[in-house]
Amino acid sequence: MNQNYSDKRSMIPENPIFGKKKRACPFTAAGIRHIDYKNVQVLSQFITERGKIIPRRITGVSFYHQKMLAKAIKRARHMALLPFVSGN
Repeated sequence: MNQNYSDKRSMIPENPIFGKKKRACPFTAAGIRHIDYKNVQVLSQFITERGKIIPRRITGVSFYHQKMLAKAIKRARHMALLPFVSGN
């Protein structure tokens, strides 16, 4: 009946919320140093159907690349490569 604390701990299942592995930045993994505003295919992956920029907590992009991504999206919008708002 006398069990050690470590034995009781091994019976408790791991919490799936705290056991998640941190996502790697897709730009860092691909070795991309500069995000170009003319590459609309890449930029469109990081905006919603309505034209909003998806936050980094959802996409897993690093802080440095998220700032570059936001600037590139805004430049592409200004150059009319991406829409500001989708019409619905």
